[in-house]
Amino acid sequence: TQHRQLQRTDLLLRTAKLRYRATLDQITCSPLRNLTKDKIAFLADCSFIQNGQNILITGATGCGKSYLACALGSQACLMGYRTIYLNMNRFVEKLGQAKLDGTFIKLLNQLEKVRLLILDDFGLQPLDQNMRIALLQILEDRHQIKSTVIASQLPLNKWYEYINEPTIADAIMDRLTENAHKIELKGESLRIKKIN
Repeated sequence: TQHRQLQRTDLLLRTAKLRYRATLDQITCSPLRNLTKDKIAFLADCSFIQNGQNILITGATGCGKSYLACALGSQACLMGYRTIYLNMNRFVEKLGQAKLDGTFIKLLNQLEKVRLLILDDFGLQPLDQNMRIALLQILEDRHQIKSTVIASQLPLNKWYEYINEPTIADAIMDRLTENAHKIELKGESLRIKKIN
């Protein structure tokens, strides 16, 4: 029934813990932003999730990366996909805590079950060796089966440097970029516009 479907969507949205209540129809598309309506329409049917493809969103601070990532997350929930949003700070904390209290494997299994994992602010938090290995493990579990959306102010070519361990960086980048949709948002900060 429709009521049950609404309840399920509501539950998925609540458990996804998205940073913004954003929807794809609120996304501003323009050549200046390097984002087309076609691109959004293409992503809106969530076939990228069906095909286990990743989406890598890069761009300067305030250009709407997190908002776009959350809009994709909320679209995924509407389509019935389990989604989790974590910014990297929270992600690193969660992994660290799980290592300490012995729930690390449980956490990995939880994340593996999620159809769409959104990691926001990738590149802001330094990664130690444990975190690199954990990130690789998570991406390995999801590779070509589940989708990951990553939003980062670092351009893609700086991600190797950020991961800062050549062998692991190679493996991580390989899992992330194979079959990925790359969106490089351009233009000035949308936050500044809101203030003026």
